[in-house]
Amino acid sequence: MSSESSNNENSLKVEKEITQKNDATEYQMENVKFDAIPGIEVLYSEESPEALVEPEKNKWKYTTVCIMCLMVAFGGFMTGWDIGTIGGFMAQTDFIRRFGTLGPNNVYYLSKIRMGLLVSIFNIGCAVGSVTLGKLGDIYGRRWGLILATIIFVIGVLIEITSVDKWYQYFIGRIIAGIGMGLIAVLSPMLISEVAPKELRGAMVSCYQLMITFGIFLGNCCNYGTKSYSNSAQWRIGVGLQFLWSIIMVCAMMFVPESPRYLIQKGKTEQAKISIARSNKVDIDSVITQREFEIVYSAVEAEREAGVAGWKEIFETKNKTFQRVLMGMVVLGLQQLSGANYFFYYGSTIFNAVGLDDAFQTAIIFGVVNFASTFVALYVVDKFGRRLCLLVGAAALSCCMLVFATIGVTSLYPNGWDSPTSKWAGDVMIVFSCLFIFFFATSWAPIPFVILSETFPLRIRSKGMALGTVSNQLWNFMVGFFTPWITGAIHFYYGYVFLGCCVFAFFYVFFFVPETKGLVLEDINLLWEEGVPPWKSVAWVPPSQREEYLSDINSDEEDKFNIPTLTSSQEQISSLVK
Repeated sequence: MSSESSNNENSLKVEKEITQKNDATEYQMENVKFDAIPGIEVLYSEESPEALVEPEKNKWKYTTVCIMCLMVAFGGFMTGWDIGTIGGFMAQTDFIRRFGTLGPNNVYYLSKIRMGLLVSIFNIGCAVGSVTLGKLGDIYGRRWGLILATIIFVIGVLIEITSVDKWYQYFIGRIIAGIGMGLIAVLSPMLISEVAPKELRGAMVSCYQLMITFGIFLGNCCNYGTKSYSNSAQWRIGVGLQFLWSIIMVCAMMFVPESPRYLIQKGKTEQAKISIARSNKVDIDSVITQREFEIVYSAVEAEREAGVAGWKEIFETKNKTFQRVLMGMVVLGLQQLSGANYFFYYGSTIFNAVGLDDAFQTAIIFGVVNFASTFVALYVVDKFGRRLCLLVGAAALSCCMLVFATIGVTSLYPNGWDSPTSKWAGDVMIVFSCLFIFFFATSWAPIPFVILSETFPLRIRSKGMALGTVSNQLWNFMVGFFTPWITGAIHFYYGYVFLGCCVFAFFYVFFFVPETKGLVLEDINLLWEEGVPPWKSVAWVPPSQREEYLSDINSDEEDKFNIPTLTSSQEQISSLVK
């Protein structure tokens, strides 16, 4: 009995030692949460030291920050709106008459090359804008960079909507609009990742993808609503509404705090503290504000002493810079090579097999599944982590694509490609195409943007994100531009190409993508520099938290955690501490 009492007293003593440091974290004075050890959430209570108490997670205090992040993510809505409307324009009679070619039977049509260019050149513009203009976020700030990007986008839209009968004018407008959107694609996730609390950073960056899916869905609905017109209102309404979205985007930037990392970089320390305080919903004099400010300030100063990063620095391997850039480009490329756009662009062909001949209805069905499923991603990305979601997603996408391609090859056209289709095969393919969209929207659609936004150190963040965006947009262009020719040659065997990409994605994530859930951006940099194997990164504890919990605990004091009433969760803590 005396031994047990002594152990309890020792446990209380250790608990008091830790609570003395809780002002530097988000832990309560009476209850200490071991948040630093991934996957373990334990509270010691002074009233019952041997009992485990679930922590109270009050994330409602971040409501204001979440709204601000949604404002920044509205740039994703503008991207989604373009994706959702441009495909429908290709089927609008007035659009075809104005920008198509008159055929021998006196019927206007859009050639495959012209259609591919009008649809996909937007992605080339995005790639150019992300590389050439990404530095604007470092020069003028993330907020003003987004405003400038929106102005460029508006110029492109203006050229598009004033096009009368010259397809190349519309083509030029899409290039300019794409350049502006490329800058938005870099700065929106970047600003969100730098102002969002680390507990919600994954979900907040995923909001960028959520807004993309919302834009796609509403864009599809717009096309469905305007298809009954016989004049240019068929497509000019969809293009013209982009002026309204741009005004909303600019107005939203007036209410969003600037990145504290950018402000510190420019010597505006007091404004940086204000930004941190707003993001964490605390006072500017709070210990939390001071602690995070010191972490960011130290990181910025260290990078400033190292000098300005040039493009050649992205090839350096000393601090794992090249490995990070390569990882970002591969993951963003695999997002497009998963085959999602194959469904979005050519889903109507599949739905025709079961009597759904309206391509606009097809687009809306996929849009609903895509948008609704993205809400799941907001929960799982911070609950289960980036790696697990991508691994499960890649496995699920592989299974869905395997069934889809196999049924399409063997059963959809039982009597040849020119014969009627099999209804049951079409039903199965529709089910698995919707399942594919669900798993894509919950994993590979938003999470690559999360990883890209939090992987790079401040000095090369804009360049690293720009290259990741370039990879994403170039593969998007190639899938969209070449798919009509590929499907015409090999039909549903094309699905096996995407199947191979999904299988490759699974193994690439396992061996090369570390877990970054719950880490501040500066600790993610240390994770890479320490060379932690990705498959062991889940258990990695950053140095700042090691010092906080272990610096004053000597080896002989570690035995104080071995009290007789240890539960399995406490045993995990003891093993990790030892």
